[in-house]
Amino acid sequence: MSGPHIGGEKRLFFINRFYYPDHGATAQILSDVAEHLAASGWQVHVLTSRLSYSDPRTRYQHRASRKGVKIIRLPTTGFGRGNLIGRTIDYLSFYVACVFGVLKHVRKADLIVIKTDPPMLSVPVSFAARLKRAHSINWIQDLFPDVADELGVPLARGWIGKGLKILRNRSFRTAVTNIVIGERMAERLAGEGIVKDQIRIIPNFTDDTTIHPGPMGWQDLRRAWGYKDEDFVIGYSGNLGRAHEVATMLDAAQHLHDNPRIKFLFVGGGHLRQQVEAEVELRQLTSVSFQPYQPRATLAASLSVPNMHWISLQPQLEGLVLPSKLYGAAAVGRPICMIGDKDGDIGRIIAKHNIGYCFEPGESDALARMILDLAVNIDRQRDLGRAARHFVDAHASREHAFALWQAMLEEA
Repeated sequence: MSGPHIGGEKRLFFINRFYYPDHGATAQILSDVAEHLAASGWQVHVLTSRLSYSDPRTRYQHRASRKGVKIIRLPTTGFGRGNLIGRTIDYLSFYVACVFGVLKHVRKADLIVIKTDPPMLSVPVSFAARLKRAHSINWIQDLFPDVADELGVPLARGWIGKGLKILRNRSFRTAVTNIVIGERMAERLAGEGIVKDQIRIIPNFTDDTTIHPGPMGWQDLRRAWGYKDEDFVIGYSGNLGRAHEVATMLDAAQHLHDNPRIKFLFVGGGHLRQQVEAEVELRQLTSVSFQPYQPRATLAASLSVPNMHWISLQPQLEGLVLPSKLYGAAAVGRPICMIGDKDGDIGRIIAKHNIGYCFEPGESDALARMILDLAVNIDRQRDLGRAARHFVDAHASREHAFALWQAMLEEA
C-alpha cells in the first residue's frame, strides 16, 4: 500500500476529542479504524484529549499505546458537557492544543485525518497542517455550523454563520479528500461547492463480529431489567441529543399505555434524557424505563434486549447528521423504526433493504398501530431482523468499511 514515507514510515495522524477507552460513538469507530490501519502497516498516532465523553471527572493518561496505535492526549480545559459556556471553552482549548500538537508531532507529507468533534476542527488543524506541509483529510460526522443554525443557535446565523461556513468550506477544499457517512451528506457538500472528486462516502459501522444475533447473556439481561418473555420492547440505545425527535415515540407510548405487553426502553444518555425522564413522569408512563450507557463488552447483549429499535432525527438535519446507532441495532438482527424524513439516509436504507418502518414526526397514531401489529407477528419480526443483519453483512460490516479506508488512503 502506498502512503507518506519518512525514512520508510507510513505516518498517519487522527484527531478527535475522544478516543479509547471512551465509549462515545466517534471514539469507538475511530478506535476500530486506527487499530486496523496500524495492523496494516501504518504508523498511527491519535491526538485527542484526556477527557471522557460522559464523565467530566475522568482524566485519561497523557500517553498510551494500544494495538500499535500511539495515543497522545493533549492538555485542555475540562468543564464538561453540562453547560454551553464550559463546553465552548473546552472546544477552544482543544483547538489551541491541536494546533500546537500538530506543529510538535507532525512531519512533512504526513496524513492527518480530522474528525468533527469539536465542530469546525478542520479550520485550525488544516491551517497547522499547511504550515507543516502535511496533507489533511476531513472525516465528517456532522456539518457545522449548519446543525447549530437548524437548531436555532443565534451565533450560527447571520454574518457569523456565513463567515464560519466560508472558513469551513475552505478547509474542505484544501483537503486531499472529505469523507462523509451518507448519501445525503455527500449531496450537502456538493451543494456547498465541494467538487465530487473531493467527496468520498465511507459509512459508519459496528463491530459485527462481536455484535451479532443471539449473543451470550442477552436473555438474562432482559430478565434482570424486568422484562417478561411475552413483552414487546421498543428500545433506544445511545446518545439522545438536540438533533433527535422524541415527541412522536412518547405520544405512541401514551397511546399504548394500557397494553401491558408493550414496553419502551431508553439506554444511554444525552442532552434530552432528563427532559424525556421528566415527561415520562409527568405523563405517568409506567411502561417506559431507563438504563445507563452500557460498556462495550456487554453492548451486544443490551442491544438484543429490545424486540425492535427506534432511531430519530429531526428532518431539517438530514444530510447534516446520520445516527450511527442504526448499525448496532441492525447487527443484532432487530427491526428498525425511524422517526424522521422518509427520504433521509436511514429512511432510504430502510426502504431499500426492507429492514423496518419509517414515520414522519407527528405520526404517532400510525406508529402505535405498527407496534401493535408487529408485537403479535413473530414471523414479520424475524424476517425484518434477518434482513437487518443481511444489510450489515453486505453493506455495513467493519471489513467493508476497512476496505474503503484502505482504498481511500492508497489514493491519498
